[in-house]
Amino acid sequence: MPEIPRARVAWIAALPVLAIPLLAQSGDQKKLNLTTGKDVFLAACVGCHGSDGKGAPDTTAGFTKPGTFPDFSDCRGTTPELDADWKATIHDGGLARGFSRIMPSFSEALTSEQIDMVVEYLRGLCKDQSWPRGELNFPRAMFTEKAFPESEAVITTNTNAQGAPGTTGELDYEYEFGVHNQLEVAVPFGFTHDQNRWLGGMGDLGIGVKRVLFSSLHTGSILAVEGLVNLPTGDKSKGLGNGTTSFETFAAFDQRLPAQSFVQFQAGGVLPTHTRTTPDSAYWRAAFGKSFREDHGMGRMWTPITELIANRNWMTGAKSDYNVVPQFQVTLSRRQHIAADVGVSVPVNDRAGRPVQVVFYLLWDWFDGGFLEGWK
Repeated sequence: MPEIPRARVAWIAALPVLAIPLLAQSGDQKKLNLTTGKDVFLAACVGCHGSDGKGAPDTTAGFTKPGTFPDFSDCRGTTPELDADWKATIHDGGLARGFSRIMPSFSEALTSEQIDMVVEYLRGLCKDQSWPRGELNFPRAMFTEKAFPESEAVITTNTNAQGAPGTTGELDYEYEFGVHNQLEVAVPFGFTHDQNRWLGGMGDLGIGVKRVLFSSLHTGSILAVEGLVNLPTGDKSKGLGNGTTSFETFAAFDQRLPAQSFVQFQAGGVLPTHTRTTPDSAYWRAAFGKSFREDHGMGRMWTPITELIANRNWMTGAKSDYNVVPQFQVTLSRRQHIAADVGVSVPVNDRAGRPVQVVFYLLWDWFDGGFLEGWK
């Protein structure tokens, strides 16, 4: 775990105090020769961020650096961020994005084109281009696993909207390590109502590792595979777990589409060690979404998503079960590191045995800061 959370655009292209009025009062941008991203950075940002983007020395910076102060050459801390979020912090200032007020707004000092140029220049300070870029980190669907490696925590719940009362869910902890890897720990849980009493507890604990095989900012594509082992920690008699160790593997592919749209695919299988009690199974999932941002593309993000889910046991006479899941995700905090998603999982076939469920998750991108940080 990193010593400090990475800065989600908390300090980008910060101008020294004396440079702010200079830029604001000068109506002739050509006199300042700010025609490239490097020009903007060298003329305006070096006083705070240093010539190498690692931060000016404390003796010359003139302020106490907050814990979110970035090192732009640190690929792990900067590559997961979106260009749009970087631009928003430059344009609106750190306070508007839930970071330090020391980072001022430059909406009156820099043009939109100049901000774009300096963001592109700062991207180049990470010299290892093999890190997956944040533009490939699409909003999380309810059930379809993303290919992008994350450091986040998510709690998901599925509550019956018809039939017998009951709720199932899962708490996921994800930790990105290395350039292409992610550790995942999944803790399922459930509560069911049976014969005038409630039964509940933990299901089968899952531990897995994801690895990105391919990512391309140019094509907008990312492909990853993951392997998991599910341990029989649940009570099968209560419907919590399968009562046997099982191995799961899947592939996930995400593709950026025009107009802030995206599509995600996941396909995998579950192989239990005792197939007499628990059959082998396979599944595939697909999600399509489109994001909308407030404040000219720099504010809160709203994302309607539709998922199609298929599951099948590999046994004689088994049929595939299909569900469609319309849902809506929204980012909640100013820092964009807390998000919520709510939807409805509707069976397409075999409706008598499978109820409609209200589905919900709360996501915390903990690498960007504490849960209570970044709201004001």
